[in-house]
Formats: sequence, C-alpha cells, structure tokens
Amino acid sequence: MNTLPTPTTAADVELDDMALARRIAEGDCAAFERLMRRHNRRLYRLARATLRDDAEAEDALQEAYLSAYRAIGRFRGEAALSTWLSRLVLNECLGRLRRGARRHNVIPMIQGSDPERIDLEAMAPAEADTPDQALGRSQMRTLLERKLDALPQAFRMVFVLRAVEEMSVEETAQCLDIPEATVRSRHFRARGLLREALAQEIDLAERDLFEFGGAHCDRVVAQVMERLRDPSPAGRRGPG
Repeated sequence: MNTLPTPTTAADVELDDMALARRIAEGDCAAFERLMRRHNRRLYRLARATLRDDAEAEDALQEAYLSAYRAIGRFRGEAALSTWLSRLVLNECLGRLRRGARRHNVIPMIQGSDPERIDLEAMAPAEADTPDQALGRSQMRTLLERKLDALPQAFRMVFVLRAVEEMSVEETAQCLDIPEATVRSRHFRARGLLREALAQEIDLAERDLFEFGGAHCDRVVAQVMERLRDPSPAGRRGPG
C-alpha cells in the first residue's frame, strides 16, 4: 500500500489534502481514515461548541464525515479542504438545532445578531507534576467549558475557532461565512465576558478560601482525641 508523505509546510498540507481528496473519491478508505484523524479535533470542537452536548457532537461529526465521503468527488479546491469540512459539520449541527427548535417551538439564534457572550482561552494540557495539579487543571477546564456553554452560539463558534484552534481571522470568517470584522468583534466581546464571568467565580471562591471542615476537621479531632487516650508518655504529654 502506498504511504502518503507527512506534510511539513502549509503548502504541503494543502497539496496533501487535495491528494487525499482524489484518493478518497477513488474509494481509498485508508486515505479517508487519515483525513478524519487529521481534522477530527478541530471539527469535533466546532460541533461541540455549536451543540453543547458531547454525544450529539460526536453523532453530528460522524454524519458530516459520511456526507463528506459521498460528496468528495465534487470538491474542487475553491476553499481549503478544512473549510469545506467545517461547513459540512456546521450544516449538520445547524440542521439538528433547527429540528430541535421545531420540536420545542424555539427558534435558535445562529447568525450572530446577539453580541452577548463569551470566549475561552486555549488551555494547553501541560503535564501535571502531582495528582492535585492534574485535578486542579481538570476543574479549571470544566469551569471554562461551562462558561463557554453559557454563551450564545455565534460567540462559542468564533471563540473555539480563534482561541482554541488558533485559526486566523480570515480562516474563521471563511469557515463561518461571516465578515472578518464580525469575527474580530465577537471574539473581543467573548473574551471580555469570559473574564467577567471568571472574576465572579473567583469572588465567590474567596469566601471559602482555606476552608477547613468536613473530613479535614474530623481527621484532626480524631487524631487529637486518640493522642489524649494514648497511655504512653508521648500521648499524655500536654501543653506546657
């Protein structure tokens, strides 16, 4: 089986994407698997930001890939393959939202008329030195994801593409089919709202700083009482 070269530059990636598209159109399933692995993370994050549900995002991504496989013979490279795939994912996600809206008599706000919401900072998964550090990062990531989920859809999508996936303003505008100025304004507003939301969380957390209760309290009390009951000289030793 032929081995595809590993791309090293942006031009190589683009050429390799076109080569993959041609092979997939010819029925090469291995090429399609490589394409999915190359774009999986970005497309999943876009679907997750749109739908706000892990399982639903996975389902939408799978359906979009099937659509891509069936339609890839019509791909002519007018846009980057990643942009083409992103639009397929968005179409699938928005179709699901429209169907859900009809079921619940709600009209989803897709194309950002509402400039209310937030962004998220890209979070590099730095290696944890201790389990406590890993837990702390996990808790912070959960908090940021929860704040992002609270944003309007248009802001979530821009934030994920710009801040998390580090796409350029131009690439994000092409992917979402909106003006570059709109990308900039939504991203700026999202970052400000996120900072405000996190500041509120910190204000609440300050009240519980160095909290000492529950298991901590019980452990100290138990250890002291055990020493008081200890008949040995070390256990009987009191203050003074």
